[in-house]
Order: sequence, then C-alpha cells, then structure tokens
Amino acid sequence: MASRTSRPGPAPRARGGSRRRRLPLRLLLPLLVLVALMAMLMLRGYVHSEILADHRVGPPAANDRVPKDILKGGPVIDTRDGKPAGLELPDHELVLTFDDGPDPMWTPKVLDVLKKHEAHAVFFITGTMASRHPDLVQRMVDEGHEIGLHTFNHPDLSLQSKSRIGWELSQNQLALAGAAGIRTSLFRPPYSSFAHVMDNKSWPVTEYIGSKGYITIVNDTDSEDWRRPGVEKIISNATPKNGEGAIVLMHDSGGDRSQTVAALDRFITGLKDQGYRFDTLTAALDAPSAHTPVAGLEAVKGEAWVFLVQASEKITGVLVAGLAVVGVLVFGRLGLMLILSVAHARRVRRRNFSWGTPVTEPVSVLVPAYNEAKCIEQTVRSLVASDHPIEVLVIDDGSSDGTARIVENLGLPGVRVVRQLNAGKPAALNRGIANARHDIIVMMDGDTVFEPTTVRELVQPFGDPRVGAVAGNAKVGNRDSLIGAWQHIEYVMGFNLDRRMYDVLRCMPTIPGAVGAFRRSALERVGGMSDDTLAEDTDITMALHRDGWHVVYAEKAIAWTEAPESVQQLWSQRYRWSYGTMQAIWKHRRALVDRGPSGRFGRVGLPLVSMFMVVAPLLAPLIDVFLLYGLVFGPTEKTIGAWLGVLAVQGVCAAYAFHLDKERMTHLISLPLQQLLYRQLMYVVLLQSWITALTGGRLRWQKLRRTGAVGLPGGGSATPQRQMDGRPVA
Repeated sequence: MASRTSRPGPAPRARGGSRRRRLPLRLLLPLLVLVALMAMLMLRGYVHSEILADHRVGPPAANDRVPKDILKGGPVIDTRDGKPAGLELPDHELVLTFDDGPDPMWTPKVLDVLKKHEAHAVFFITGTMASRHPDLVQRMVDEGHEIGLHTFNHPDLSLQSKSRIGWELSQNQLALAGAAGIRTSLFRPPYSSFAHVMDNKSWPVTEYIGSKGYITIVNDTDSEDWRRPGVEKIISNATPKNGEGAIVLMHDSGGDRSQTVAALDRFITGLKDQGYRFDTLTAALDAPSAHTPVAGLEAVKGEAWVFLVQASEKITGVLVAGLAVVGVLVFGRLGLMLILSVAHARRVRRRNFSWGTPVTEPVSVLVPAYNEAKCIEQTVRSLVASDHPIEVLVIDDGSSDGTARIVENLGLPGVRVVRQLNAGKPAALNRGIANARHDIIVMMDGDTVFEPTTVRELVQPFGDPRVGAVAGNAKVGNRDSLIGAWQHIEYVMGFNLDRRMYDVLRCMPTIPGAVGAFRRSALERVGGMSDDTLAEDTDITMALHRDGWHVVYAEKAIAWTEAPESVQQLWSQRYRWSYGTMQAIWKHRRALVDRGPSGRFGRVGLPLVSMFMVVAPLLAPLIDVFLLYGLVFGPTEKTIGAWLGVLAVQGVCAAYAFHLDKERMTHLISLPLQQLLYRQLMYVVLLQSWITALTGGRLRWQKLRRTGAVGLPGGGSATPQRQMDGRPVA
C-alpha cells in the first residue's frame, strides 16, 4: 500500500553542510543484477570458446631445427631436463587416447565400452569441457583412466605467445583441479599428429612446455575418426603393424562420435585376441602416475572455478528459457493485438453499429488538480467547448500556485471549483463524485485537453446497460521532441491497440486517468476510488470487472495529454505506473479463485495483464542482452537478422495501429531508435518497480513538471516558463 500524504523534510546534512548522497537500494540492485548477468554471460562465452578463442591453424613449416632424435623417435616426447628424447611403447602395449572431451553424450559411451572390456585409456581434456562437465572427469579418474591436458580452449599453440600458452595450461589445470582434485604432467598440443611431422614452429612450443614440467604426447596411429570414414576404416587406421606398441588417437568429443564408439568395441575385442594390453600411458611405460593430488588454496580455487562455471551454465540456461518465454509472449501479444484489434475495428465501425439508445443526458466532468496553473485554463476551456451537455468540477487538492483562483476568475458557465486540503488524487476524485450532479461521471487529468466531441463519444457506450466504464483514446500532445515521439508511438501502439484487444477479451486492465467515464452506480457499488495503490485507475477498473460490469474502449473519444519531456520525469511517471499496476494485481489476486464475473476476470484478465504488462516487459531485456552478446561474440549476421525480423514485426503492428488511429506514419521513423534506447529505460523502470515491491519499499508520487504547451491540434499555445512542483501525495 502506498504511503499516506506527507511532505518530506530536508535531507540530513553531512559535515561541512553537504548532503550525503547514497545510491538507493532500488537503483543499486538493478545495477548489481545487470553486472551479475553480464558476468555470467561472459563466463559462459569463455567456457564455450566464444570469447578469447583463437581458431586459426598454422600452415606446415620446415623441420630443420627439430632434433633428429625427435623426428625419428617415439610419440612420448620428454624435454624436461633439456635433453630431448622420444620414447616408444613396448610391443603389444596399446594406449588409447581420446581428445577434446569430455562430451556429455559420447564420453559416457566411450567409458562404458572401456569398462566393459576392463581397458584403460588416456583422456586429453580441454578446460572448457572439463569445467562444464566435471562429473565426467571425476568418473574417468575413479575408473582408473589417466588425464592429460589439451589446452583450455583448443588454439594452435604455434601461433600463440608464451604468456598465452602458460595461460592455456594454467586454466586447464585449474579446471582439472576443480573437477577431480588432481594435476597432471601429460600434455597433447591441439592439431598435433606424429612425431616425424613436428616442425620448426611446433618444436619451440614443445620445448617450452617441457620446461614447465610436462611430457608431450603425440601418437603412432591416427584413427581419423573425426572424418567419420566408417567403422571398418577407423579400425584399420588405428591398428598397429606387427605387434608393435602404439598410442592410438581417437576423439570422444567434437561432433558425432557414434562410429568411434562402435569401432572401439570391436577394436578392443579384436586386438585383445591378438595379445594386446590396453592400459594408461604411465602403466605401459612402467612409470610413476602422471596424477598429483591438489590441496589447499589450489584446490579451493579449482572448486570455486567449477562452481562458478556450473552456476553460469545453469543461469544462462534459465536465461535462454526466459528468452524463449519472452519470445512466445511478445509474438503472442503482437499476434493477438493484430487479430483482435482488427475484429474490434470492424465491429465498432460497421454502419449499423450502436451501443444502444444514444446518450444525451448531461454528465459531470471531474478535473482533480494540484498545482496545475500552467495547464488548467486550456483544460477547462476545452471542456466548455464540448458539444455534449456537461458540468465541470475542478477539485483543487490543496494547490499552492493559485490553480483554483485561475479557474474561478475565468467565470465560465457550468464550471465549479471544489477546494480541499491536499489529500491525493483518489480523495479528490471521491470528493468530486460526492459533489457531482449527474449519473455519468467523466474523469480527466488537469494537464489534458478534450476535443469538442470527446465527451459525447466517450459516454455513448453507456447506452448498453452492462457497461460500467469506458476508456478513451489518450494521445500525446507534445510529440515534437524525440522523447515525445517515442511516447507517441507507445501510446498509439502499446496502449490504444492493447485496449482494442482487451475490449474484445472483456478484460480491459486500465481506464486511463487522462480520459475515462464511469456510471455513478458502478462506482458506488465498488466503493469509489481507492488509495490502496498508486494506480487508482487500474485498481478501479479491476474492481469493476470483478463486480460484473463491462469495460469498453471508445476510439473516437480523443484526449490530448502532456507527456513527460525529460528522462527523469518519464522515469518517475512510469515507475509509479509499474509499481501501482503490481499493487493492483496483488490487491485483486483473490479473483483467481472467485466464481462468476470476478473469477472470469481473475482467470482471464489477471494472467493476461500479468504476462503482458509485468512478466514480458521484465524478461524482454533478454532480447537486447543476447543481441549485444551476439553482435560482439557472434554469429553477428544471424543476430542482426533476428533483431531486424523482430523489429519488422513490431513495425507492422505499429503501422497498423497508426492506420487505425489515422496518425501520420512519419513518426515511425524513430521506431528503431525507440527499440534501442527508450525500451531499455522502460525495462530498468520495471525492474526497479519489482525490486521496490519485493523489498517492501514505499513509493511516493512526485508530480511532473507542466508546461501548458499542449492544446488541440492546429491551435496555438504559449510555452510558459517551466517550474518544478513537488507533490508528495500517495
């Protein structure tokens, strides 16, 4: 519930007379959420080789600087003591090696085959995959296999600097420490092959890696399973000749490895029959284990790394799911708006359409006003020019700028002023209802201007006795600025097109405060205007739905309102609207389980309002977050294409909305910029409203600056000097 009326005192001053300015929690939390979100996405991109990855592969080079003992030696290259040596495996010793994993689909199947045959192997893991699937690394170790490093994200090390090589090794070890609590001394460079093809570019890398305490492992036989040549060919490529020992290269990741799994089963069976043993590298060489347990800070850092990567995977998974949800909601809403607004326009624009008996009796127009000296004269004069019989009640809510006196000095017929102490807009409207003489009551804002036909068009739906309230067509009067043009698009498309849809669905969520009409009897049955929320217009509309009244949209009842002209004013207005809407939804939540009209609104209206006005806008920033991510880290072309597709769909809806409202299409030129800038502001406002609601914050209504520059189209108006009015009412 909003706070009661109060006037804030001066802020406490720090020493020296300056005010302490702290970032409010409602602003700090969205900032922290945004930073955390971007951090999770960056981490996700990092471990998926989308950030800092280098996919270049160097061309072959000469090998005249590679020692001959290496070129003619075995696949186990040891340069740790400065004396390069190439070791070979004993006869009938086979070491199966698998690169690029672990993969959640294929690595378990490879492990199952090895377990079935009681065979062991060496898995050269990448840090990216080990970070994402630590359980598979742990299973490898638990089942007696050996682990080797294959860099963090698989670059060609011959093209990298020493610092990048060291970073690839340390990050790979960090992932291994977090996944299985060990370090390893085995290493296989990406894109490596046989010892005899080592060249002048790869050899210095091998020497440097040896200086860091690693043994480099290449291979004797290459199954070439990555080519998917067929099971028979994989077995043929992997089989050594004449009973020689060999290191066999296979892959458990990087694509479809079904042929590898099928070939592995037959390969082990066949070669075991020929007397081959399948063991780890160190066991085959009768050497100490390559694994060293980690403890202390190193273990903590590894575990923390894996935890963060797992968290980023889960969070980004949720974000992707949220993106799918918002996509369905956005396109579902656009589709519904187009279909149902067409249906609404056809229905109300038929030649023989009628709400019922024409409404000709006088109506009361209520104008709640607080410090509206800039605007009130134009507002009242536009009402007096109405072609429908009316009485005008200006309820002065404790203004300090002479608003009431201005109206009284006009001396216009049928215009009365009701004064009260500052008590807030709902109280002012209730005071007006109590003083109104007629059974149909029109409500408007003090900064709004009606056309001569507005009141007549607004009250005609009351010819249907089921109608309890009518929403008019609010338009932005000050649309010449960029921020005004953006709001103009929003009003025509986001508000009025929405109202056509909700009219057809019989769940209109809001009668706009700028232009709306009510039956007095309907207002009395629901208790009048309430100050329980900051969105009294949404609150009363929902209450009328629950009481069984129809709420409809009158497209020809046009009102021109003054929209905020600065980002700060816009923020304040939308923050209040968003928070008030959430309050109203929460207040009327029992409609979900009610019966009758209340239950119908609760099970149709509340879910639609919640999805389209709260959930979808809250999740919609995901579109822009992934757009930015795709532009920076790719695929750029597909990302731009997808965004342009969404923009095109929104453009079609906006153009149709402008066509229905007979608005000039030239304002839609700013639509792309609105989607890039204005929409983001609305996201942050809604997020701040969510945080305020969840943290139990209390929001006061700060009155917007008025210029009095909005008049009827074609009419001139002066642009008075601006002033700031503070309205601390609930």
